[in-house]
Amino acid sequence: MSELSQDQFWMLQALAEAEKAIYRTRPNPAVGCVIVKNGEVVGRGATAPVGGSHAEVFALREAGDNAQAATAYVTLEPCAHYGRTPPCAKGLVDAGISRVVVACLDPNPLVAGKGVQILRDADIDVDVGICTAEAQQLNQGFLKAMATGMPYVRLKIASSLDGRTAMASGESKWITGAEARQDVQHWRAISGAVITGIETILADDPQLNVRHIPNIDLANVVQPKRVILDRQGRLPLDAQILQVPETVMVMGPFRQELATLGVVQLEIQSLADLLKTLKDFQIFDVLIEAGATLSSAFLQEQLVDEMISYIAPTFLGQSARAMFNAEFDSMAEQLRFKLQDVTQLGDDLRLKLIPSQETV
Repeated sequence: MSELSQDQFWMLQALAEAEKAIYRTRPNPAVGCVIVKNGEVVGRGATAPVGGSHAEVFALREAGDNAQAATAYVTLEPCAHYGRTPPCAKGLVDAGISRVVVACLDPNPLVAGKGVQILRDADIDVDVGICTAEAQQLNQGFLKAMATGMPYVRLKIASSLDGRTAMASGESKWITGAEARQDVQHWRAISGAVITGIETILADDPQLNVRHIPNIDLANVVQPKRVILDRQGRLPLDAQILQVPETVMVMGPFRQELATLGVVQLEIQSLADLLKTLKDFQIFDVLIEAGATLSSAFLQEQLVDEMISYIAPTFLGQSARAMFNAEFDSMAEQLRFKLQDVTQLGDDLRLKLIPSQETV
């Protein structure tokens, strides 16, 4: 095996460690680390929940004296600052690690190359850029928010073959099958917030929380905030979503009864400013589960990074509600996407798409 292929092999193991942490670490990134010596893993670790140790700490603890002159594979640049925990870059130096392989750099201004510099200043060999795309995929929201100040926005849609999301009456349970609905739980679980509109609350009375992840204890899942856009203050106090009011945020006029419940109330602002506000709350991944009007608004304002479209093999007819309600007068106005992935879930298809920059 060449050195490059060995690095890829061990980094994939570090990525597997990071994947174990994706539901529990928010707002921190999910990071994995493996320490390798003489062709064997002597230490493994993944990020603990907020306030706990980072991946490198767990791996070094397991490795013990075997960390001396070993190679550490880390999916994100080791931190360089004192926060709730001491800097991991210094920990690697103190443990006597001789080489560090990093999948991708951390754009957080507190790190941003400083972790790598600490290692190199200690004469540790550092290589950056092994399995970078895979590592970035694990922490898209954190990386985007640190680099741009805006969270990563996913728009989820479930529709029929004829592009309908509900009957004219609003009835929508269920268009897609159980497998697709279960898949949605994953996207909620990796999101810092789920955004919806008041019309969805009034029509469906949803909870928009994480209720089941296969083989995962929900006690280890950080539940997303539920953000409701309610410009006219119509949210009923008996809505199911208010059963856990401290996880609810409402953008609308101030209501004392919501404040008494502990609901965070946000001033009425543009969608772009709302996203910036959520980033200030350390919400780096946003999932939109809303009706046609709000979904269309996010798309038309070019605020969507990724669309997750579930398509069920059924027709609902022309009187049923459309996926989107934007009105275009010419082909030049159309919104185009690039297909990233197609997955069959039961009888349904899940399409992952990103906005295309191509023009017609």
